[in-house]
Amino acid sequence: MEKFAQMITTIDGYVWGPPMLVLLVGTGIFLTVRLKFLPWRNLGHALKTIFSKDSMKSHGDGDVSAFASLMTALAATIGTGNIVGVATAMFAGGPGALVWMWISAFFGLSTKFSECMLAAKYREKNENGEVSGGPMYTMKNGLKNKKFGLVLGMLFAAFTVLASLGIGNLSQANSIAVSLNTMTGIPLYVIGIVLMVLTFLVIVGGIKSISKVSSVLVPFMAVLYIAAGLIVILLNYRNIPDGLYMIITMAFNPKSFGGGVAGTMTASVMNTIRYGVARGVFSNEAGLGSAAIPASASTTADPVRQGYISMTGTFIDTIVVCSITGLTIASSGVLGTVGADGKPLQGVNLTAAAFESILGPAGKYVVSIGIILFAFSTILGWEYYGEKGFEYLFKTAKYNTFYRIFFSLIIFVGATQALDIVWDISDIFNALMAIPNLISLLLLSGVIVEEADRYQKKIKR
Repeated sequence: MEKFAQMITTIDGYVWGPPMLVLLVGTGIFLTVRLKFLPWRNLGHALKTIFSKDSMKSHGDGDVSAFASLMTALAATIGTGNIVGVATAMFAGGPGALVWMWISAFFGLSTKFSECMLAAKYREKNENGEVSGGPMYTMKNGLKNKKFGLVLGMLFAAFTVLASLGIGNLSQANSIAVSLNTMTGIPLYVIGIVLMVLTFLVIVGGIKSISKVSSVLVPFMAVLYIAAGLIVILLNYRNIPDGLYMIITMAFNPKSFGGGVAGTMTASVMNTIRYGVARGVFSNEAGLGSAAIPASASTTADPVRQGYISMTGTFIDTIVVCSITGLTIASSGVLGTVGADGKPLQGVNLTAAAFESILGPAGKYVVSIGIILFAFSTILGWEYYGEKGFEYLFKTAKYNTFYRIFFSLIIFVGATQALDIVWDISDIFNALMAIPNLISLLLLSGVIVEEADRYQKKIKR
């Protein structure tokens, strides 16, 4: 088992190595330039659209409103990556990793816009009258080489199902169970049963039920976490200039790492870039294609409008929520401190220590409640992703109930078993999802530009 774990860790390190990060960020840069920076130029328009009452109304065929589809996508993306992932990146890659999270997110706007716009354009309806869409349908209906499109679609759907059971289920259930057990002492098996039942009660209603819960849960948990983080940052206001200087300096200046050998310093900077980009993508999922699945269910009359609405998810997730975590850690001065066990604080313990620096014991509860709510919403969002991948593989929606039951049962396993290896395996499937998705985006970049230019005339009018 130990050799298998080592092999999985090695594979994980390879698939999330420089080639994958170059492909992810490179695709974002390529699309941004080819789109003449339209996603950046129209970010204000997109944010204004999603926070208007109009986004909650129906504008065409679909299952849920544009706002509800975004909340479903955010339910899956705003998760443990925003709390644990940021802290891990800043510990392993240095404070400068936060800058590379920002950079990857800005180029990720174009990627998210493109994949969600195409999903809304090439969606279908299943035998139940529900919308089925996502990168697999984009590949199937959009690519000129139909056989190649079908193969890419099957691969993406299969990787999505596997990732939904891992990163979207087992890992999240474990995070919830451990946090609740630590806070309350409730046995893991009890937490597992309750979580399993609650999840099934929500997902049995499909996208409409999931989006209703997400539309309440996501804004609530985001506001709670952001408000608590801002309190910590503002009360540490004297440390903000030093914290920002440290973040920016350590992102670009090799000397800031204190190394005396050029090779060592270069390796340190590359480590900063790698952790920043990898954790950023893990958090906002730009390029993975997952957010395109709920985007396709939106009641929109124009796919480009939905693309702009969906890309705000990357901005909210990384530029807002991840920044709150990063600035909280940087301004509190806890980075590099050691815990009671004599080891440096990292992961959730590092974030908790940052919140506790101002809020006291309540800080730990804010982080714990954040993890529980974020992880539960992630489970709901990823169930929908996996269900649509499952439906695509079997070419029918009649087995979706079986998937929902199986998905719910897996939650109990995740809640009661410490499956550290699941994180690495899930990471691998996440990367494998991205490959067919990015290939299709590059091949359909001409369509993306054509559609964006068409809609730009509407914006000008």
